[in-house]
Order: sequence, then structure tokens, then C-alpha cells
Amino acid sequence: MATRLRLLDDAAWVSVNDDRAAGVSEVWPVADSFCSCAPAWLAVEAFADVGADGRRVEARAHGHCVSCGAAGTTPWLPVGKVTDEGFAAVSGVRRSRRRSPPSDRGGQR
Repeated sequence: MATRLRLLDDAAWVSVNDDRAAGVSEVWPVADSFCSCAPAWLAVEAFADVGADGRRVEARAHGHCVSCGAAGTTPWLPVGKVTDEGFAAVSGVRRSRRRSPPSDRGGQR
């Protein structure tokens, strides 16, 4: 099964199978990978890349921590997963992975 992943509107949205899955202006709780806050509350400002590892959809997001002000680009964080019923978004704290998924801006997986 191919899953179409793209960044839309000048990297403001992660699109999964032509549906907007994650967007800027969201605030994500991020553990152990962005700043010294536990957790960091990341205000997402843009997406740098999107990729998939199996059914897991991940992105690198650029933003800042609303608690301490640290800014930068995250390592790969989960956005959600592709299921037989469609796409299921991640809820709760996001944790980075040790390796990066294959990415292809505008491609299919």
C-alpha cells in the first residue's frame, strides 16, 4: 500500500494521502530531544521534512519552546500512523527516534 506524504503551503502542513494531518500553530509536548524542559512545549512554526518508517509517519518540525524560548528544528518526531482504516494522529508526548525514516518531499511510500 502506497502512502502519499507531502509538505503543503510552504511547509505549513504535513499531508498524508492528500489530507492535512498536522499543521503549524499546534503545540506539541516533546520529551528528551528539544531543550532542557521536561517536557518541552513546542510551538510548531514550520515543517522541515516528512518521512515514513513502515506505517509510522514522522516529521522534523521547526519551532520554539513556549516555556523557555529555545528555538530550533527537532529530530524526527511521530505525527501518526497509517492504519487499514486511514490515518491516526499521535496524541500525548512525542519522543524522538534514534534513526531517521526515509523521506521524500512530494513522493510516495
